[in-house]
Parts: sequence; structure tokens; C-alpha cells
Amino acid sequence: MDTYKITIEEVYVPAKRKRDIDQAKVNEIAESMMEDGQKVPIMVRDDGKRLVLVEGLQRLEAARALGEETIQALKVSARQR
Repeated sequence: MDTYKITIEEVYVPAKRKRDIDQAKVNEIAESMMEDGQKVPIMVRDDGKRLVLVEGLQRLEAARALGEETIQALKVSARQR
């Protein structure tokens, strides 16, 4: 699978997923991203209208906290968990 650079703004996070944000984990990932960059892409699926987050909520929030405008992502065709 190829990774793509997408804008953080175009990633839709379902409301029920937002409850899973672990701020301590976000901070830890943000520190790692500052030192080493993004190591693992997030996973998104295209539902025809938008890119929906499948995996990588903490990475997405860490990138957002760092003021990043883009993030590496894998586009998947089916929901994977």
C-alpha cells in the first residue's frame, strides 16, 4: 500500500472515536514526532464524501497539536481494526 500526504483538516473523526483521545499518549507521540518525524501513517477510508479516520487517532491529534498541516496516511478500502 502506498502512503499519501493529506491535510489534517480533510480527515473526519467520528464522534464516538473522539472519546478515545488519550492526552498522555498524544503528548508522547508528539515528542517522538518532533524528534523523529512521523513513523507510522494513519489509516483513512474514502466514503465518497470525505476521508474517514480508521486508525491513528493519537497520531492525528499529536500532529494537530504540533501545528502540522499534513500527515502521512494509508488509504484503505474497508474498515480495519
